[in-house]
Amino acid sequence: MYANVIVDISHEKLDKTFQYLVPAGLENEIEPGVCVEIPFGNRKITGYVVEITENPEFDVDKIKPLCNIVKGSVAVEASLVALASWIRKNYGATMNQALKTVIPVKKSVKEVTKRTIYLNIDDIKARAQLALCEAKHQKAKARLLRELIEKKELEYSVVTGELKISTAAINSLEESGFITIKSATEYRKPINNTENEVYDKVLNEQQQAVVDAVETDIAAGKKNRVFLIKGVTGSGKTEVYMELIDKCVKRGQQAIVLIPEIALTYQTAMRFYVRFKDRVTIMNSKLSPGERYDQFKRAKNGDIDIMIGPRSALFTPFSNLGLIIIDEEHETSYKSESVPRYHARETAIEYAKMNDAVVVLGSATPSVDSYYKAKKGEYRLLELKTRVADKPLPECEIVDMRTELKNGNRSILSERLQQLIQDCLDKKQQIILFINRRGIAGFMSCRSCGYVVKCPHCDVSLSQHAQGRMICHYCGYEQPAPKICPKCGSKYISGFKAGTQKIEEMINMRFPTAGTIRMDYDTTRKKDSYEKILQAFRNHEADILIGTQMIVKGHDFPDVTLVGVLAADMSLNVNDYRAAERTFQILTQAIGRAGRGRYPGNAIIQTYEPEHFAIQTAKEQAYEAFYDKEIEYRKMLRYPPVWNMLVLLITSDGQEEVQNRSEDVAKLIESIISQSEKKIQMIGPADAGISKINDVYRKVIYIKTEQYETLVSIKDFVDKSIRDNIKYKKISLQFDFNPVNGF
Repeated sequence: MYANVIVDISHEKLDKTFQYLVPAGLENEIEPGVCVEIPFGNRKITGYVVEITENPEFDVDKIKPLCNIVKGSVAVEASLVALASWIRKNYGATMNQALKTVIPVKKSVKEVTKRTIYLNIDDIKARAQLALCEAKHQKAKARLLRELIEKKELEYSVVTGELKISTAAINSLEESGFITIKSATEYRKPINNTENEVYDKVLNEQQQAVVDAVETDIAAGKKNRVFLIKGVTGSGKTEVYMELIDKCVKRGQQAIVLIPEIALTYQTAMRFYVRFKDRVTIMNSKLSPGERYDQFKRAKNGDIDIMIGPRSALFTPFSNLGLIIIDEEHETSYKSESVPRYHARETAIEYAKMNDAVVVLGSATPSVDSYYKAKKGEYRLLELKTRVADKPLPECEIVDMRTELKNGNRSILSERLQQLIQDCLDKKQQIILFINRRGIAGFMSCRSCGYVVKCPHCDVSLSQHAQGRMICHYCGYEQPAPKICPKCGSKYISGFKAGTQKIEEMINMRFPTAGTIRMDYDTTRKKDSYEKILQAFRNHEADILIGTQMIVKGHDFPDVTLVGVLAADMSLNVNDYRAAERTFQILTQAIGRAGRGRYPGNAIIQTYEPEHFAIQTAKEQAYEAFYDKEIEYRKMLRYPPVWNMLVLLITSDGQEEVQNRSEDVAKLIESIISQSEKKIQMIGPADAGISKINDVYRKVIYIKTEQYETLVSIKDFVDKSIRDNIKYKKISLQFDFNPVNGF
């Protein structure tokens, strides 16, 4: 038996592992994540086992045995290495790809050092020295001594900056023993809150019942439990999370809180900061490298108890993790879109098992996957059925846009929505308008011949943007928007003008006195842009917030009394078996933003498919009715979560090459299916949803079966069969288990 060992998981050597022979006496103790001592050149060093294998990578006689297991070592990274091994096995990736995923801060960053100057003599001696400096006209030294006599200590940067005292003068006083300079490492803190708010919220009866249920299971020693909190919008799930975290921290443990959107980070962190102060920090991709590095260092050193952030925050190196909370657990952003394509929910559950921790999932609209497992008893279902203080859910209306068109209204705003917007503006109340698009238009097409302007490198239409630009959102290709149709010469070529920018223009024309603010991908690229937009809206610097999905996920604006959902059925018409689920979830979440404060709320759903069950059940906030209909559809077509699915993506820059090799891979899979007694269904190879991106051709193969482990074994077989086969050297192969977004 051999152990592949990584000797330095901090940064440089992530791409290099070394193989050692496992001595007979240690075979039962060696496993991924174990810290071992190994011979390395002429010395012995420590490393971490990342893989156990029966296959030697080179001449057996040259493989040295590892020395021993490092007893009593408590390295935080060890559990992350073990988790990386699990990710590699269950999602299909190299070990190095998995390691780079779980260790997102790979390079140390220069520390921020705070230098402070202290007076090193008593006041009598200091005043005497001050008088001497003044007599000798040593103005800089006198100025520094005068400040220190008054304040006793000063920041070095203040002395050299505001007081304009040279380094030479400071060094002279230090050498004479009149002052002393001390340096201390200072962490970069992404949360700068100076408000002294006091947390004074008390849980209501249903919130307390949920907390008690979780705590009772923990007290009873029921380890590795997963709880699903299904709470209607506005039911106070965040307060439940904070109470559970408070109890976790009092047990001497730490907690991770995952949120789906960077846009939610600041608002969520502020709510937690009021209660837990400096024991909370955040992690997301908008932080600088230095800020990210410092947050992980603070966690590893035990200076914080709570980490809040999107998917990557799961890999915080806490030494005594007790609780992982995944808010809005249904969100697709918890599934990685790059290799390894891991799901944060399933990975969190595995990580919790490794640490004897508890996982709490929360949502007003749980994923069908999670609710299915709760129904089967794999998760414990807990419910919050009413809003805090028994506030009513918003009154919701469906507007059939086909009828609007028949009545002569060609605007994207229905007459009813315009009426309610004006009513809210008259009452000084706020409005959210939600549309799932960005830019000015989705695509350009000719009304005469049907020609669609497409990217020459990708099998997708170009999107129209400002200043007459057309851009491919996959490869970045850009060209001017055509004035006439390139195919038939018609002048009737235009875009579907329903992006956030266009909506903002229409609102400004229709309601010129209303203040509007837009929040989408294009307006949130800069650091702190999320916080500035949300804070401006919260401060009533705008009456109407227009945006994409990021504005309807988890935000709490007390003065919003109207939500308008524009083109609600846009997400129904995508090539994805989860389309109805996503539509129901986003509509329910959007509706839930209204009426969370003093006044009741209203919501308008504009649609061309008012009869669809996802839209009807969203209007009624009827999750059970939606789930019952959707799960029958999944059972009938053998889709997750009833069956499991593995998607193989085969890519190559040669069209014939990708076709031939995908057929070869399909034959490999067929050989497994023919020998298996389990029910396995294969579809493909077929063109991917987008068959070409940036001149790379793409094929997919779908495999469905009930047992997840069967898919893992198929993945292992295919991967092993092609890894060192020269026949496949011109293709790339990726695996995606139970995908939430198509290739």
